[in-house]
Amino acid sequence: MKWFVRGGLALIALLVIAFLIFRTPDTDAAEMRAKYGGAPSQFVDIGDGVTVHLRDEGPKGAPAIMLLHGSNADLHTWEPWVTALKSQYRVIRFDQVGHGLTGPDPKHDYSRANYVADVLAVADNLGLERFIIGGNSMGGKHALAFAIAHPDRVSGLVLVDASGGPMPQDKAAKKNSGGGNVGFTIARMPGVNRLVEQITPRSLIAQSLEQSVSVKSIITEPMIDRYWELLRYPGNRRATLKRFGYPYESLTEAEIAGVTAPTLILWGEEDRLIPVAAGQWLAKVMPTAQITIYPNIGHLPQEEAPAATLGDLLPWLAEHVPTPNLR
Repeated sequence: MKWFVRGGLALIALLVIAFLIFRTPDTDAAEMRAKYGGAPSQFVDIGDGVTVHLRDEGPKGAPAIMLLHGSNADLHTWEPWVTALKSQYRVIRFDQVGHGLTGPDPKHDYSRANYVADVLAVADNLGLERFIIGGNSMGGKHALAFAIAHPDRVSGLVLVDASGGPMPQDKAAKKNSGGGNVGFTIARMPGVNRLVEQITPRSLIAQSLEQSVSVKSIITEPMIDRYWELLRYPGNRRATLKRFGYPYESLTEAEIAGVTAPTLILWGEEDRLIPVAAGQWLAKVMPTAQITIYPNIGHLPQEEAPAATLGDLLPWLAEHVPTPNLR
């Protein structure tokens, strides 16, 4: 019995030592703001205790475009698009709650409805009456949900490998999706996922990004650092676990079919997280939608193929929301 007790204590001691060795603590909030929140960043109070990290660029009198990032990403994912758009359009992007420098929601509410309410609060705070809204992945779901909830505020909708619709269940779609990525899989595993709040190796982030894209060259050391450090921004890891604890609830076919705003759908053919069949379904159901599918591109077309996606986006914007003479 003594040996059993001693063995148990030794095991506990080893586990404690391993935890202390491999534990990755939260990053320092002030340090992260200094590193990722410099000009042109703003920190805007939108109410209910939420202060969003936001960038508002381009002429204030130009048509406005709001861009929403995907799950576990941040506003920097839109950098290639913003660089090209901000001379003619007012481009707004912000870190949604539980992400980036915005940090966790004070009420721990990561429902779709709360994300839509935050979009409305940002728009109202910036004085946007009607605007184009776009999003990638989870951000696409929130953009689509906003267009359904507030059609009078939306002049156009851009969906980039967006969730929100039903996930295809056929074998071909599942084969094409390739099983997603390891980070999201762990976040959904009860028990095991609790370790992620304390132990989040940088290698896990690198592997997750590697599995999400087809153009591997976009995955740079600074990109991995940014994802890793902002995931560990105080409260974001717990927010991620809370968010992944919600069951996936798609918007209904009737809701999606009721969107009348001009819609541009852009999709990576090799997306392993949200298969291209999901985009094709959206294009079939939405009455005003047009879709472009990019071969050899994964889940982040705006970063993997900025020239190609902008080549489709800019003419679409010119047709549906022409800019005034800004000179």
